[in-house]
Amino acid sequence: MTSLFSALIAVILYLAVTLIIGLYSYRLDRKTPDDYFLADRRIGPFVLFFTLIATNFSAFFFLGFAGAGYRIGYSYYGMMAMGTAFVALAFYGIGRPVWKLGKTRGYITPPEMLGDLLNSKLLRLTVLLVMVVFTVPYLAIQPIGAGILLSTLTKNLIPYFPGAVLLTAIIVLYVFVGGMRSVVWTDVMQGMVMFFLMLLAVYIITSAFGGLGHANSVVRKIEPELFSHQGVGGFFTPQKWFSYIVLWFVCIPMFPQIFMRFFMAKKSSSLKLSAIAYPVVTAIWFICPVIIGIIGHIPFPGLEGKEADQILPMMLGAHAPPWLAGLIMVGAVAAFMSTMDSQLLTLSSMLTRDLYVPFFSRKASLPSQVIAGRVIVVIMAVIGLAIAWDPPASIFQIATATFTGLAVLFPTVVAALYWHRTSAAACIISIICGEALLVAILSGSIPHGWTLGFLPVVPILLVSTAILIAGSWLASGLAALFKKNKHSASHR
Repeated sequence: MTSLFSALIAVILYLAVTLIIGLYSYRLDRKTPDDYFLADRRIGPFVLFFTLIATNFSAFFFLGFAGAGYRIGYSYYGMMAMGTAFVALAFYGIGRPVWKLGKTRGYITPPEMLGDLLNSKLLRLTVLLVMVVFTVPYLAIQPIGAGILLSTLTKNLIPYFPGAVLLTAIIVLYVFVGGMRSVVWTDVMQGMVMFFLMLLAVYIITSAFGGLGHANSVVRKIEPELFSHQGVGGFFTPQKWFSYIVLWFVCIPMFPQIFMRFFMAKKSSSLKLSAIAYPVVTAIWFICPVIIGIIGHIPFPGLEGKEADQILPMMLGAHAPPWLAGLIMVGAVAAFMSTMDSQLLTLSSMLTRDLYVPFFSRKASLPSQVIAGRVIVVIMAVIGLAIAWDPPASIFQIATATFTGLAVLFPTVVAALYWHRTSAAACIISIICGEALLVAILSGSIPHGWTLGFLPVVPILLVSTAILIAGSWLASGLAALFKKNKHSASHR
């Protein structure tokens, strides 16, 4: 029992330090939307890189990766590492023009930018709806992960849901008070903590099984498919490999919490550094939870579905001293917090700037916008906890569905940034059709066999892109014809 309390103390101390850093950042806040939502657009390369990494490394990284490694094998790491390398190209290709537009036109949110570029309030609302609907389930993954981790490692001394509530309450407090400055500076600390402690977790667990080489040889005798190119049950067919690489490339820049960081950079060179360093860092750390998940077959065979998502805390609880398990648990808590705080603030900024101000309070003062943002932070946190009360699926399944929903926005964003013929109406129809197709596939209205072995994201992107291009060409042609007829009429 004493060792359990030692683990709890480690977590409590970490949460206290995080809270102090977050609240201290409040002293620098200028009480303006730019400062509260974007840290005054003055984030340098080092801090920007860490806030991008920490924001993207969530409960899905700690628990979802370990669970996927347990179910699929080392091929999951190969797919994730390769897909993430391509994400770096999207970071710079999308991030640089977004940063420039934010600097010159003062955009704060993605819907605000897209609606203004294409002069359409309806497009702005459409993008807002998609980002909120598909970010909230991913937001819920963070308290789900926290509840699983705390209850497993404390042997239910902290039950699942109270643990989720505890973590959420602390995040809400420092985000409510300090805004993006609190989020960014806590991200830097959380990023460093989780990287170091994940490496420590791999070392401790592999040592308990005689080292990585010996552990792998034991697992290979139990489940040889874990080491195959396609994974267990031939999971990664060529179509799935291609699909997942496409999915990460198009969806990660569409995460609103990632997208808004493009507005925050002090200089475009900061984005270039992040694009170069991101694939290097992820290639190193993505392998860690996958290793733990695979070795988990030795002491915990036969886990299925949501059970596999608990393999990392189960391994720590069984093969690390409780005080050390508690310390390593801090790294996972850091991952949950660094993503959830960004998601809460991003949802708050979009609902404030793209719904509350333009449709309910056009003359809202700058301080009142900040107040509205703080209220929405609390509301979104409560919604996330409501979903966490009874999670509908495994973390991997939730993440894949939400990622695909956000990926539908990719053609619209690229077209708005790079194609002058883009039609707002075509973008809206493209998004609606893409999301409708996703719902039809997930619900079974369209049989999965119709995707020809690809993940839904591939046919959905093809359809969305085709609709956007055809619609924009048609709108452009009709506009030119109308202009020509009007010109001819004026000369009669």
